[in-house]
Amino acid sequence: MNLKHTELLSVWQPRLEVLACAATGDDGAHDLNHLHRVWGNARRLLADHPEADALVVLAACYLHDLVNLPKNHPERHLASRQAAQLACAQLTELAFPAALVPGVAHAIETHSFSANLEPHTIEARIVQDADRLDALGAVGLARMFYTAGRMGSALAHDSDPAGLHRVLDDKAYSLDHIVVKLATLPGTMRTAAGRRLGEARLRQLQDFRADFIAEWQGA
Repeated sequence: MNLKHTELLSVWQPRLEVLACAATGDDGAHDLNHLHRVWGNARRLLADHPEADALVVLAACYLHDLVNLPKNHPERHLASRQAAQLACAQLTELAFPAALVPGVAHAIETHSFSANLEPHTIEARIVQDADRLDALGAVGLARMFYTAGRMGSALAHDSDPAGLHRVLDDKAYSLDHIVVKLATLPGTMRTAAGRRLGEARLRQLQDFRADFIAEWQGA
């Protein structure tokens, strides 16, 4: 990344943070710190992809949750599309480089797991991986239980936390979410670095799950 581009990122980051902060609600799993972490993840992935436009990635990282619906909301799968539309309007008002706006919108629209859309650019792939990485590892674990608490889920099944004799249900039991969804994320990563980081962070979750089950059952 050349000096001129680095300076451009420094100019735009605080402007994007202002837009993001205006849209944040009371969801501590999708606050400004989440956006900072997603951008931090993206910067690690950008190191392997000098062909990617870092300004597009920066904007998408900070604006991807402009519309953030709860995980149990019936229109959850539409949130990323709505966020992309809102981002386009706000970036245009700020005189963001017009040629880059469609790329930002595509990255925002395709970042969402629930939207299940294919990212067709390297920038969109990086943003998708960067966001999913924040669902893994120690912070991802904390976000998982935080979100489960907001949704009224139990920590784990009373007598069968491992799900050996029942169908896993991550809406009812938070611990089930590690297997039902989080364990699948590394395999969905679009970049080699994203897969490596995802697999390492998933191992943390799997180790935690084993310890949790042992303690829960009084071993």
